[in-house]
Amino acid sequence: MDPTVAMDAAKGFVGRPARADIPQFCARCHADPSAMRKYNPNLPTDQYAKYLTSQHGKRFSMGDADVPVCTSCHNAHGIRSKKDPSSPVYPTNIPGTCATCHTDASVMERHGLPVTQHWEYSQSVHGQALLFRGDRAAPHCASCHGSHEAARPGAIAIGNVCAQCHTLTRDLFAKSPHKAAHEALGLPECEVCHGNHLIQKPTDEMLGIGPDALCVQCHEPGSQGYVTAQRMRETIERLKTQLADSEGIVRHAAQLGMDMGDAEFETHEASAKLTQARTYVHSFSAETMNPIVEEGVQHARLASQQGRQAIQAFRFRRQGLWITLLIVGLLILGLLLLIREIEHPRSSSPPH
Repeated sequence: MDPTVAMDAAKGFVGRPARADIPQFCARCHADPSAMRKYNPNLPTDQYAKYLTSQHGKRFSMGDADVPVCTSCHNAHGIRSKKDPSSPVYPTNIPGTCATCHTDASVMERHGLPVTQHWEYSQSVHGQALLFRGDRAAPHCASCHGSHEAARPGAIAIGNVCAQCHTLTRDLFAKSPHKAAHEALGLPECEVCHGNHLIQKPTDEMLGIGPDALCVQCHEPGSQGYVTAQRMRETIERLKTQLADSEGIVRHAAQLGMDMGDAEFETHEASAKLTQARTYVHSFSAETMNPIVEEGVQHARLASQQGRQAIQAFRFRRQGLWITLLIVGLLILGLLLLIREIEHPRSSSPPH
């Protein structure tokens, strides 16, 4: 309880560590595998080494006082696990934590960086999923840039970054003719069409030669890429039209009270093929998409056929019902007349 003993500098007491000393100060334990093993053998011990390779760490080594240190993201005394919802590095909190610096105009101006990333991310399909729907599987800043090793992905790495979630899409792109073109021109793969922070949900309008199509930004009319884009969009639209027609027929039949379980299964299969075809857009090959679309069209046509048959069966039953009711009505009328005849017989003819 004696402050002079408890805070004896000769015994290693440190008051408030200087900001410039914090990364190495934390690394005394967090870079020591034997120390970390006492608490959790799964805790990484390379955070400090990664930090030194990051954009932050490199500028920190140059004496830049603007860059974050450990306490900037984890706090000082109230340090919580990244699995704790109240932690600044909990997935849903990471964008806000990064925004502490990256929305500060005075700091970003000194480094020639924009301050719009957080706003753009919050409006993106990723930000909407994470921040508004609470989907912790959605990517946040560290998912693409890294945490302790935070850096710009770079044109070459962007495809690999996106492939962490969009594996099939990346594989299709890697086998497409666009892969070699992007490498030759030094263009980032996914970012050219989808952007980076303000990524929106893809639409069919992005494909083809229409006013909102991205393909025409690079491919001139009459070129092979232009024709391919047109064919791919037409293929998608053909399946969409057939699917919409079948869904309408099946829905109508179901509203009439007919059992449409098999037909609904076929429409679901056609819808799945439409989703698959949209993914295979990244092959940039109409020949690759055609078999998928054709299979979807066949499912949709079968659903339409089953729906029409169900509607015809309903109409036949309804017609049969009316005929049956008419016959029953006539029988009832005949019975009523017979009963009346029995109850009130006609008077006998007078004798001659």
